[in-house]
Amino acid sequence: MKFKCVEVSEKELEDMIRQAPHMIEDGLQYITHQKKTNRGSLDILFVDSGNSLVVAELKVVEDDIMLIQGLDYYNDVSTNIELLARAYNKFKINPEQDVRLLLIAPSFSILFLNRCKWLDIPVSVFSYRCIQHEKTAEKVPVFNEITIPFVPVIEKPYLLEDRFNYIVNKESRHIAKKFLDEVHSWDTSNISSDAIKYAISVKFRGTVLCYLSPRRKSFYIGAYNPEGEWTSFPVNNKEDLENIRVLLKANIEKLG
Repeated sequence: MKFKCVEVSEKELEDMIRQAPHMIEDGLQYITHQKKTNRGSLDILFVDSGNSLVVAELKVVEDDIMLIQGLDYYNDVSTNIELLARAYNKFKINPEQDVRLLLIAPSFSILFLNRCKWLDIPVSVFSYRCIQHEKTAEKVPVFNEITIPFVPVIEKPYLLEDRFNYIVNKESRHIAKKFLDEVHSWDTSNISSDAIKYAISVKFRGTVLCYLSPRRKSFYIGAYNPEGEWTSFPVNNKEDLENIRVLLKANIEKLG
């Protein structure tokens, strides 16, 4: 039997993948395609065998920009994961699991793969080629998973003191420490704080109340504003905390 490699349009590739997602990964199920988002239409939405949503971005040429597009769609799906889980309830989507990003193209540049390695989300990269038997018109895609380079990891605990010490301005560092102590004093039993990668996470009964994000000469408090939108508030002096204090106490009452 003789086969030849052939080119396909993005629509042809999308149709082939929708009809046979198992050719990429065993247990992968098609949910929908060309779904509208705030950043355009995502190519295909899948659910995998572990009940995680999978956002797929397809290209029929090598294109470094597809990573940005894929992340835009990933952000939209992750933000609305509970809504999507209800809308497509027959697929038993688990909204507590991380959404996956699946990128498919004929080839990928080294620059593209090096960018992928810095993403702290589940990313899978597949190259493909389409083959066709010389005596038939049927086109069949063949997929190959590409290994993303690994980032050397040095494991070390995140410490509150390290986050505070990132602030080189002594007065701002003092204000940040005092404010965190004050927030704890509002409810010592239910308010906790932990150092995370670039900030301090403050929780009320296990739900995030705010993030304290240090900067060299100041810091930011990230929290939901009265309209329910996540907002970052810069803190350069004690006076900047007055409205933040009122907001956080109101949010605690809502969570209470």
